[in-house]
Amino acid sequence: WQPAGPSALGGSTHPDMPLPHTIEAVAVVRDTPDGPALTLTLNWAGGILDDGDAEHLGTTWLALLTGMAAHVADPSAGGHTPSDFPLLALTQADVEELETTVPGLTDVWPLSPLQEGLLFHTAYDGQGPDVYGTQRVLDLTGPLDAARLRRSWNALVARHDMLRVSFHELADGRSVQAVTGAAEPRWREADLSGRTETDALAEAETLAEQERAERFDLAEAPLLRLLLVRLGERRHRLVMTSHHILLDGWSTPIVLGEASRIYAAGGDASGLGPAPSFRDHLAWLARQDKAAAREAWRAELADADEPTLIAPTAAGRGPAATEGDSVLLSEELTRALTTTARTHGLTLNTLAQGAWAMVLSRLARRTDVVFGNSVAGRPPELAGVESMVGMFLNTLPVRVRLDGGESVVRMLTRLQDRQSALLAHQHLGLAEIQSLCGAGAVFDTMLMFENYPGDTSGTAAGDDEVTVARVHTRAGTSYPLAVGVMPGDRMRLHVTYRPDLLDRDEALHVARQVERVLEQVAADPFAPVGRIDVAGPLERGLVVRGWNTTAGRTPGSSVLELFRAWVVRAPGA
Repeated sequence: WQPAGPSALGGSTHPDMPLPHTIEAVAVVRDTPDGPALTLTLNWAGGILDDGDAEHLGTTWLALLTGMAAHVADPSAGGHTPSDFPLLALTQADVEELETTVPGLTDVWPLSPLQEGLLFHTAYDGQGPDVYGTQRVLDLTGPLDAARLRRSWNALVARHDMLRVSFHELADGRSVQAVTGAAEPRWREADLSGRTETDALAEAETLAEQERAERFDLAEAPLLRLLLVRLGERRHRLVMTSHHILLDGWSTPIVLGEASRIYAAGGDASGLGPAPSFRDHLAWLARQDKAAAREAWRAELADADEPTLIAPTAAGRGPAATEGDSVLLSEELTRALTTTARTHGLTLNTLAQGAWAMVLSRLARRTDVVFGNSVAGRPPELAGVESMVGMFLNTLPVRVRLDGGESVVRMLTRLQDRQSALLAHQHLGLAEIQSLCGAGAVFDTMLMFENYPGDTSGTAAGDDEVTVARVHTRAGTSYPLAVGVMPGDRMRLHVTYRPDLLDRDEALHVARQVERVLEQVAADPFAPVGRIDVAGPLERGLVVRGWNTTAGRTPGSSVLELFRAWVVRAPGA
């Protein structure tokens, strides 16, 4: 509990209560709609100090504070020191280098575990497409005011410090993210309203693709670009391109929703109140027990000594733009899966992980499989975490040992118990886990259960609304194959793949295998794992009846005679 209202912290006391000190000085800062408000209070013993002296003391205190504020606001007053950035151990040389590189530097942060990985991939694959450039395409209908929309996005970037970060390497090799005090996203407009519908839509797609193909310089903030395409008097398309190191999937609806409310307020963000900062999450990460987490992951991946790989090696290949496609499950199957999960105390995420493990087992020809899992990384104990903007995600290994004689429901329960035991240790980075646990923690497939809040559905503009008719997301991955599971009235399985390693038919085939496994799990969760079939009717018919035609008679009386006959036909083979 924290006190609220006009009184200072601690409330008030009876005037006759004895004072423990001759003078008590209290400073309280309260957040108000107009910004932080500082209140200074002096209590003194009237028998020792007269009112005039107390008044002089208070006004001197206020004058010194005012002078200090004026001093540090003066550009000639000097710069920051390492103590201004307590989340990192910096030298004065580090600080001065960052001040030179980042105009208006206000803060310096460490990186979250996944940010470190994304930064590595972007730097390593420095040429060609950046697979971690993400894009949201919003089709807008209504009387849009382009200038007002631009002001709204500028106000949004000013509101969230995470949207004003850039990434830099220190002299000792460490990477940091620096926050600048002011930055505006690049804004472009294109008017295609005079073209035919077909030509306008084709050109809009080309413009969006050009935006996505343009790599971000991670050393320059903000890592966000906006393109507004006018298709007609009441039809626009807004293309929001950003780097994945900036925002996770949960953050994007927050950003779009706040942009909507700021636009409705005429481009003014003051009515939204203070924004919780990603900085608080980074401070939380620094407080976690790393030793306990390392021990937990060592135990989880003990005796896993081989990687789980299904794709041809990507060694020597450059980066490749990913492609994707989806399989939509029926409403009946989605309801059956939900019922199965509830009946047996499981989550849909656990069902998806178990189904993917059974498919992966066949693809990798292993009964002990490891795959990557994307976790939200938003600790519930962190105040305001549900509305923070940033990159909270973490990629972690999921290990599943499959026993053909064990029931599916028992395997799923065991999987969920093991995952629950690791919840407190999900803050450790993948690179550190793989360094600790060796080859057994290496994988080339990902499963993502995307249960974060949905995209915004409208950008209100008073009585005559601007609405979002469609939101289309374009995102990539460095993994050869990633399977996304989107819950809803009809669960969707979305596969993202590298076309230089897998083709579309192969990727969709994998998605349909997951669908078949989920059908069998819903039909009989007590079936043995070994009885769950990933092959469809066509595959089964080809293998059992096409390649195994045993009904007809074969010439010869023995395998040996058949072998001799082939030697005669092809002696050099």
